[in-house]
Amino acid sequence: MRFQLKCLLLPALLWMSPAEAAAPDAFYVATALELPGRPGTLIRSEPLRPPDGASAAFRVLYRSLGLKGEPIAVSGIVVLPKGLAPPGGRPVVAWAHGTSGIARHCAPSLDSTLFQQIEGLPDLLARGYVVTASDYPGLGTAGVHPYLIGSSQGRAVLDSVRAARELPGANASARFIPWGYSQGGHASLFAATMAKHYAPELKLVSIAAAAPPTELGSLIRDDEQTMVGRILAAFALRSWSQLYAIPAGNFLKHNADVLIQMSQQCSMNLHEDIGLAILEQPFEQGGFLSVDVTLVQPWRALLDDNTPGITPPGVPVFIAQGASDAIVRPNVTQLYADELCSHNVKLHFALVPNTGHREIGKASAKLAVSWMGDRFDGKPAPTDCRDGLLALPGRR
Repeated sequence: MRFQLKCLLLPALLWMSPAEAAAPDAFYVATALELPGRPGTLIRSEPLRPPDGASAAFRVLYRSLGLKGEPIAVSGIVVLPKGLAPPGGRPVVAWAHGTSGIARHCAPSLDSTLFQQIEGLPDLLARGYVVTASDYPGLGTAGVHPYLIGSSQGRAVLDSVRAARELPGANASARFIPWGYSQGGHASLFAATMAKHYAPELKLVSIAAAAPPTELGSLIRDDEQTMVGRILAAFALRSWSQLYAIPAGNFLKHNADVLIQMSQQCSMNLHEDIGLAILEQPFEQGGFLSVDVTLVQPWRALLDDNTPGITPPGVPVFIAQGASDAIVRPNVTQLYADELCSHNVKLHFALVPNTGHREIGKASAKLAVSWMGDRFDGKPAPTDCRDGLLALPGRR
């Protein structure tokens, strides 16, 4: 059935003009003289036409650190609410986006639907929050995008909050909550665990994530048998093989050219997703991985290093999970929730029925925004943990 669907879609793909992803322009290029400086400081900003409910919006280029501690530039956007800032400044929600691809032109800030991609944005603005949205390194800016490399994405999210605080008129406070979906949920968890040491001047209020990849080994094992899963795994393996100089022939059954072609395609609209589905066909027909990357080095160490750990003590956590998610599977997320519960984390776990991976960010946005609002307001955080385990209907 899936192959038949692809065959039906192929004529449509060939008939449609290719989606024109905006190419990064000079705004995204930082010179050697511009890079040095404290992480989170602004290199430049430019105004954007603000979305409804916003007083202003900006594309920003800010300083961060690369995988080896070297200075790099990261792009993103900052959206400001209407109204006067409260005493102490406006709270900040640091949005972390889901998978958009790993090619440079796949940066969400380059896309015409950049504001629609921030789940819950109208409600966040209505509550008076500053909203940041990092592209992550290598998206928009030069370099290999470190896909699902937690430390890289975590730094980019934290530095986006710092950059917002530098914008004239933003009046952004030090209080922030990382809120992300899928890849962005992974980024939010890492940002939270890094915040105390990497950005001690910021005040982590809580953490919110929808369908976060937690145990990456389980994710790859589960997803190898699905089309979407193979596409996401291909993004990770291509990124990591470039970053750590691992020849693709060491782990692929099929020609590495397929992996390279897929890595040049974004995943931000239907046209691009159809293109990825067609490019992925050789992996479906001829096999994907030649080794179990969850068992052999250096993959095993990379998977372990980029699997999120326990969140900081005393910081409440919100996790939304689609009950029908076939990519980030509910049982894997529930095991991570059990780990949090066993460490006395105040966890609110929202299992959304009849909801898959693609839908869970939007489906959980209103609940997440309401929960974040209560945390910013200082209300006691509820917990779904009982006796060190996640309490769900039918469990125990």
